Amino acid sequence: MTETTDIANRPQDRFPALFAPQRWEWGGMDAQFSTELPPDGLITNIHLAGFTGDLLVLCRDSRGHWFLPGGTREAGESIGSCLDRELREEAGARLLGPASWIGAHRCVTDHPEPYRPWQPHPEKAWLWGWAEVVVDSAPTNPADGEQVEEVRAMPVAEACELLARGREPWWGELVAFAAAHRDGTL
Repeated sequence: MTETTDIANRPQDRFPALFAPQRWEWGGMDAQFSTELPPDGLITNIHLAGFTGDLLVLCRDSRGHWFLPGGTREAGESIGSCLDRELREEAGARLLGPASWIGAHRCVTDHPEPYRPWQPHPEKAWLWGWAEVVVDSAPTNPADGEQVEEVRAMPVAEACELLARGREPWWGELVAFAAAHRDGTL
């Protein structure tokens, strides 16, 4: 018996912008998304598609940018501790269960020094996942982080459109990818 793969159902075909090679000029990085999770030592940033019921939680900063809560790991910080801290800081949220990791952007920077001294260099990874969350307080907005002005739970389609507007289309595809993982339709 010969096994075949339905190529039309491959994630790379459903979410081409997400899986395409990317250049992140702001960080001097070439990035490539993969569902293969990187080793812990390469993970410098963690971001989460947080769901509350059928809605997705997004944050808007003082520049008007919408984003998924998350951010940079501190020296010696575990993935779980970073996620908990970033959810509180940016969304006033907390996890209701474990995070499900769906992939990562593996990045190589052309900057001569790491962003923070303890980070791997020149290779690093941004970890992406989803989880059930509750927004039960205001963002803590530490002075050295994004200044969040609004946290909103919205339908997934609206979040996809909002994230893709004025940015790279892969942002919207990332949310759709996370929602497909959550719903078991991937």
